[in-house]
Amino acid sequence: MRMRLFLLTAVLGLPTVLLHASVTDERYWGQWRGPAMTGVSRTATPPVEWSETKNVKWKVEIPGRGSASPVVWGDRLYLLTAVPVGITGPAQHEPRGALPQRGVHQYKVLAIDRKTGKTVWERVAQEQEPHEASHQDNGTWASSSAITDGTHVFAYFESRGLYAYDMNGTLIWQADFGDKKMRNQFGEGSTPVLAGNTLVVVWDHLDQPSYVIALDKNTGKQLWRVDHPEMDTWATPLVVSHEGRQQVIVNAMNRVRSYDLATGKLVWEGPGTTMNVIPSPVFGHGMVYIMSGFRGNNLKAIKLAEAKGDISTTGAIAWQLDRDTPYVPSPLLYDNILYFLKTNNGLLSAYDAVTGKPHYMVQRLPKAQEVFASPVGADGRVYISGRDGVTLVLKHGPAYQLLAENILDESFDASPALVDREIFLRGSRYLYCISE
Repeated sequence: MRMRLFLLTAVLGLPTVLLHASVTDERYWGQWRGPAMTGVSRTATPPVEWSETKNVKWKVEIPGRGSASPVVWGDRLYLLTAVPVGITGPAQHEPRGALPQRGVHQYKVLAIDRKTGKTVWERVAQEQEPHEASHQDNGTWASSSAITDGTHVFAYFESRGLYAYDMNGTLIWQADFGDKKMRNQFGEGSTPVLAGNTLVVVWDHLDQPSYVIALDKNTGKQLWRVDHPEMDTWATPLVVSHEGRQQVIVNAMNRVRSYDLATGKLVWEGPGTTMNVIPSPVFGHGMVYIMSGFRGNNLKAIKLAEAKGDISTTGAIAWQLDRDTPYVPSPLLYDNILYFLKTNNGLLSAYDAVTGKPHYMVQRLPKAQEVFASPVGADGRVYISGRDGVTLVLKHGPAYQLLAENILDESFDASPALVDREIFLRGSRYLYCISE
């Protein structure tokens, strides 16, 4: 690993962004999968219905291409994109399924005003040509989502580096981990996780060693690093607290592992899921739910109270499933219901999270043949956005009930962000703010 860090002192006389006293983690969508990393907002009340002519507060074109989901804090949202140099207009947005031209790209961080959609600031984190291609189903080198805690904005472009800015866009530190080598050049797209003052990155690829690394969010200083003998994964790790200890749960093909957040020491491990791990774990009811669905299907509900050492022959796995699990979309854990899609298809299952008993299975979703975005939930509703431009709104509960079919002139891979009375949707070309 090669790594370089530099710290810019805060004593520069630059203006600062002051946070309101009402700012809370619960209210904002600060990182991938929301406040509790389950896909749920407990405070948002977004609309049920919209179209290109109804309940669109604003719609702005985003330069370049990216499937990074928006994150929101205060009066701003933050978005990552990769913009080809020397190409302007619609040509920036290559058609879905076409292999994108590598060329030189600018890896950009955008801060956008929530009220107007106008760009408050943008920063070019890096300008380089990607060393590898990207998967044709993704077609971007900006798949990782930003993270913000109201003090920092973290932008992760994997092989193009990790960057920490203050809320005014001043670069504080950056880290370079080298170049990933992905199987079949399938592209990159993992997102770190932020817990307290610790930022955790999973660096899995073909060119070993793969590893998990923890950094101090304020300085970028390495806190610990452990080997992680796995090839390509895209899943975001999950940090949970159990019995006074914070654990980092990492989904992977060979072994699922938990590390102590403070030290990096292994807490427990067990059988892995499937190849090409993409879905991120979720936690609730004392259990971690881990799944994957490429060249096989696997879901494990792991009881943390019984997870110690090697859990393969213990009672830590409360229930598991070998069918209908997702390839790309992460699951949604809303109260005691675990929602997940089959592969990348519009086929939804809902299970009792505690017992593993199905409420319904592989329910076909109308007008959503392909779904790469992860479902989200708020105000007793479930929102699912598809590549055909539709966002379905379902009633949250054990019975399948469709409330609305909302169609926009877009295609969605990025997952929605839900804050207050708004829903933010990042499409292949446009970013929407939906609000009544």
